Amino acid sequence: MRGTKFQLKVWKYLKSIPKGKVKTYKQVAIGIKSPKSARAVANACARNPYAPKIPCHRVIRSDGALGGYSGRGGIKQKLKLLRSEKVAI
Repeated sequence: MRGTKFQLKVWKYLKSIPKGKVKTYKQVAIGIKSPKSARAVANACARNPYAPKIPCHRVIRSDGALGGYSGRGGIKQKLKLLRSEKVAI
Protein backbone atom coordinates (compact mmCIF):
# COMPACT_ATOMS: atom_id res chain seq x y z
CA MET A 1 0.00 0.00 0.00
CA ARG A 2 1.09 3.52 -0.69
CA GLY A 3 0.20 6.51 1.44
CA THR A 4 1.52 8.72 4.19
CA LYS A 5 2.40 7.21 7.55
CA PHE A 6 -0.83 8.62 8.99
CA GLN A 7 -2.98 7.36 6.09
CA LEU A 8 -1.52 3.87 6.42
CA LYS A 9 -2.26 3.90 10.14
CA VAL A 10 -5.88 4.88 9.48
CA TRP A 11 -6.33 2.37 6.66
CA LYS A 12 -4.91 -0.43 8.79
CA TYR A 13 -7.39 0.43 11.54
CA LEU A 14 -10.28 0.51 9.06
CA LYS A 15 -9.56 -3.11 8.16
CA SER A 16 -10.32 -4.02 11.80
CA ILE A 17 -13.90 -2.68 11.66
CA PRO A 18 -16.10 -5.78 11.31
CA LYS A 19 -18.57 -6.20 8.48
CA GLY A 20 -21.96 -4.84 9.52
CA LYS A 21 -20.49 -2.35 12.02
CA VAL A 22 -19.70 1.34 11.70
CA LYS A 23 -17.47 3.73 13.60
CA THR A 24 -17.31 7.50 13.57
CA TYR A 25 -14.31 9.45 12.36
CA LYS A 26 -13.79 10.43 16.02
CA GLN A 27 -13.86 6.78 17.15
CA VAL A 28 -11.27 5.92 14.52
CA ALA A 29 -9.11 8.84 15.68
CA ILE A 30 -9.31 7.56 19.26
CA GLY A 31 -8.62 4.03 18.03
CA ILE A 32 -5.36 5.08 16.41
CA LYS A 33 -4.37 6.97 19.56
CA SER A 34 -4.74 10.39 17.95
CA PRO A 35 -8.01 11.61 19.53
CA LYS A 36 -7.93 15.13 18.11
CA SER A 37 -7.47 14.04 14.52
CA ALA A 38 -11.03 13.22 13.42
CA ARG A 39 -10.79 15.63 10.49
CA ALA A 40 -7.46 14.13 9.42
CA VAL A 41 -9.05 10.67 9.63
CA ALA A 42 -11.83 11.88 7.33
CA ASN A 43 -9.20 13.18 4.90
CA ALA A 44 -7.34 9.85 5.00
CA CYS A 45 -10.61 8.07 4.23
CA ALA A 46 -11.26 10.46 1.35
CA ARG A 47 -7.86 9.60 -0.11
CA ASN A 48 -8.29 5.84 0.23
CA PRO A 49 -7.56 4.39 -3.24
CA TYR A 50 -8.28 0.86 -2.01
CA ALA A 51 -12.03 1.17 -1.34
CA PRO A 52 -13.98 -1.00 -0.70
CA LYS A 53 -11.17 -3.48 0.09
CA ILE A 54 -10.14 -1.10 2.85
CA PRO A 55 -13.63 -0.39 4.18
CA CYS A 56 -13.79 3.37 4.60
CA HIS A 57 -17.52 2.98 3.90
CA ARG A 58 -17.83 1.77 7.51
CA VAL A 59 -16.88 5.20 8.87
CA ILE A 60 -19.61 7.81 9.40
CA ARG A 61 -19.95 11.24 10.96
CA SER A 62 -20.65 11.69 14.66
CA ASP A 63 -24.08 13.12 13.87
CA GLY A 64 -25.04 9.88 12.09
CA ALA A 65 -24.70 11.31 8.58
CA LEU A 66 -22.82 9.20 6.07
CA GLY A 67 -20.03 11.66 5.33
CA GLY A 68 -18.26 11.07 2.03
CA TYR A 69 -17.06 8.07 0.08
CA SER A 70 -13.96 7.96 -2.10
CA GLY A 71 -14.84 4.75 -3.89
CA ARG A 72 -16.48 4.44 -7.26
CA GLY A 73 -20.13 5.49 -7.11
CA GLY A 74 -19.66 7.99 -4.29
CA ILE A 75 -22.15 8.33 -1.47
CA LYS A 76 -24.79 6.19 -3.21
CA GLN A 77 -22.34 3.31 -3.31
CA LYS A 78 -21.46 3.86 0.38
CA LEU A 79 -25.12 3.57 1.28
CA LYS A 80 -25.50 0.46 -0.88
CA LEU A 81 -22.45 -1.19 0.74
CA LEU A 82 -23.69 -0.43 4.25
CA ARG A 83 -27.16 -1.76 3.47
CA SER A 84 -25.66 -4.93 1.99
CA GLU A 85 -23.89 -5.42 5.33
CA LYS A 86 -27.23 -4.99 7.15
CA VAL A 87 -26.24 -1.68 8.77
CA ALA A 88 -29.36 0.25 9.79
CA ILE A 89 -28.89 3.60 8.07
